[in-house]
Amino acid sequence: MHQLHQGDALSVLSGMDPASVDAVITDPPYNSGGRTTGERTTATARGKYVSSDAAHQLADFPGDNRDQRSYTYWLTLVLGECLRVSRVGAAALVFTDWRQLPSTSDALQAAGWTWRGCVVWHKPVARPRRGGFTQATEYILWGSNGPVVGDRNPVYLPGLVSGSQPRGRGRNHITQKPLEVMRQLVQICPPGGTVLDPFAGAGTTGVAALAEDRDFVGVELSPHYHAIAAARLSETDSARDVAP
Repeated sequence: MHQLHQGDALSVLSGMDPASVDAVITDPPYNSGGRTTGERTTATARGKYVSSDAAHQLADFPGDNRDQRSYTYWLTLVLGECLRVSRVGAAALVFTDWRQLPSTSDALQAAGWTWRGCVVWHKPVARPRRGGFTQATEYILWGSNGPVVGDRNPVYLPGLVSGSQPRGRGRNHITQKPLEVMRQLVQICPPGGTVLDPFAGAGTTGVAALAEDRDFVGVELSPHYHAIAAARLSETDSARDVAP
């Protein structure tokens, strides 16, 4: 089962019941890469995160022009609402890059989550840097709502996940995460539980959750990407309904 809302994350989350989800797994707009005020306020997400020689023409997305201070404050508010709607023992997994890792860890803890560690996402196909190191990793900060309740979901998940962004027809969003990576991550949610993603994008977190027999609640601000996510989630839910 899934629910997908179109709107602002804070507005939608404020209307959700407390203690109603079992895990929060999300990839917020990083608000990263702008070196100057001009770049930060005028550069599009596509301009920051997509190579100039990219073959795709995927749509831009909003909400990626905050400076680091306002990003931290805004993400704290969102993750605070996520804490309110999650059950005790629920996990929060939040994607970030190297620039925003300190701010993201601040926001996670300021929102009330207990910071538990950092999972490395390795990207086998990554952008090289002449004279330096390939940017082949991003990070997933994770925390819990109070204690980790291991008996409720006795899994042993890896501290490193690997997978490249989909290409060609399988890519639906500029910053889309690999489905095989997301299917590993959603296992932090107990079987039959509910995964929340307040920045659903093209719906990959939800597709992974449904494929792993979890329910899903998502929020997406962009009408364009909401429509894509809705179609993907409905297709996945229908396939799950007819599976033997």
